[in-house]
This record gives sequence, C-alpha cells and structure tokens, in this order.
Amino acid sequence: MINFYIATLFPEMVEAVLGTSIIGRARKAGYLGVTCLNIREFSTDKHHRVDDTPYGGGMGMLMQAQPIYDCYLEICRRAGGKPHVVYMSPQGEVLTQKKCVQFSGYENIMILCGHYEGVDERVLEEIVDEEISIGDYVLTGGELGAMVLVDSVGRLCEGVLADSSCFEEESHFAGLLEYPQYTRPPVWRGREVPEILLSGHHANIHKWRRLQSLERTEKKRPDLFARYELTDLDKRYLAPPKPRRRKKHSQAAEGQIVQNAQEPCAGGGQAGTGPQDGQDG
Repeated sequence: MINFYIATLFPEMVEAVLGTSIIGRARKAGYLGVTCLNIREFSTDKHHRVDDTPYGGGMGMLMQAQPIYDCYLEICRRAGGKPHVVYMSPQGEVLTQKKCVQFSGYENIMILCGHYEGVDERVLEEIVDEEISIGDYVLTGGELGAMVLVDSVGRLCEGVLADSSCFEEESHFAGLLEYPQYTRPPVWRGREVPEILLSGHHANIHKWRRLQSLERTEKKRPDLFARYELTDLDKRYLAPPKPRRRKKHSQAAEGQIVQNAQEPCAGGGQAGTGPQDGQDG
C-alpha cells in the first residue's frame, strides 16, 4: 500500500477529485492512502501568510521555506520516517508510465504543490528528492499535476483495479499504444465491429490486437515505436504478405495444349473457323 501526502494550499481542490471514482473507492477500501495537508496551517505568521516578494525584484510572490518545511516535518512524523519527496514543477522530468511503475514501489510519497511564482529554492534543496512535470506547459499550481501523479501511480497498486491485466495491456505500459476496442452494438451508423473480434478464435484475436497495437504506435507515436524493441514475432506480424505464386504447368502439358490448338477440326476445316464462302453449311 502506498501513502500519498500532498502538501498544498488548496486541499479541498485535491479532495474533490481524489475522493471520487476508482481512487476514492480504493481509499475507502484501504488499498491506497491519500492525505492532504494545508501548508497555510504551518505558517508562523499571525495572518497565516505563506508567501513574500522575491529578493532581486520581479513579478509575483514566492512561497516561503518555513511553512513548507514544517509541513514536511509533520509528514515525516506521520510516515514514521522520511518519505520520497516529489516537487511538481515544469522544470522536472516528464512523467511517463515507466516512471509511474517506479513510484509504485515506494511506501510513502510526499508531493509538494507549488503556487504563485514558485517556491524558495532553499527548501527545495533541503527536502526534495526529484522534480516531476506532467508536460511542457505551465499551470497556476501543482495541484493538477499532483492529482495526475496519484491517479496514474495509485491505479497500479494491488487491489485498486480488479486485475493487473486492466493496466498491463493499456497504452504505454509495455511501450506501445493500446489496440482499438469495441462494444455493442455490432453495427453503429454503418460502422461494423471487425469480424475477427466476433469469431471467438482467441489466438487470431490476440494476433490481430498485437498487430493493431504495433501499427497504431508506428503511425501515431513514431518516437515510441523507434524506441521499442520488436520481437521476432512482431517482425513477422509487420512483414508484408508474400505474393501468392502462380502454379507452373509442366512443359509437357504446355506442349500438349499448343498441339491441340494447331490440330484441324474434324471435316477438314481449321480449328476455330466456320464454313468456307460459297459452300453449303
């Protein structure tokens, strides 16, 4: 079981999402722990301020080190030791499925959500183990990224989904995109479900899905496909079908066909000709 500790200025925002659907049910069932801590509650300022102007000037406000560090200490106390600390940042490593699998091996993870113009660098140097980004763009805060991280890692934990196959066949898990899927009705607006999926032939269905996954990845994400190590079976699936060879007649048979074509028809006429002009039919 993984315990996520989310340090944020907006715990209600995080709870509104992670308290519902699959992650919410997993929390209630005890398969996953998610605790939101309000950084503002750890401020020593009488007005509970957590930000101030940056040294050297510039626009915006920076989150101060002290409230974040004291929040971190409280998380250490609850976790019984130092958690793995992740700071959601556009400067961080981009989150991938492979990274999610790595995160699923930790017991306690603290996620720090920045806001405003960022966080005092000193507290990042003091407590953060790694920075993670969910893409090359900027958000108003780290909360959305934190929720993405919890959802993508949490669903890999035992008991959260019905079976490991629920995520092992999905896009990115094994380095490829997922094959297309269909449900009832068999025909919708003139579009039919591929006949092979209705055949009940599991080996052929498996082959079709694998080929679709390979072809989709090559077409939609050539960058992923270029990095993927194809198996010998994959290469056979992707190889163009060999043209069917025409049957060769034996030379003797061909000679017989030519000879028959040249023999005169019974009655003295040439094969393929009608009665001669001026004669009775």
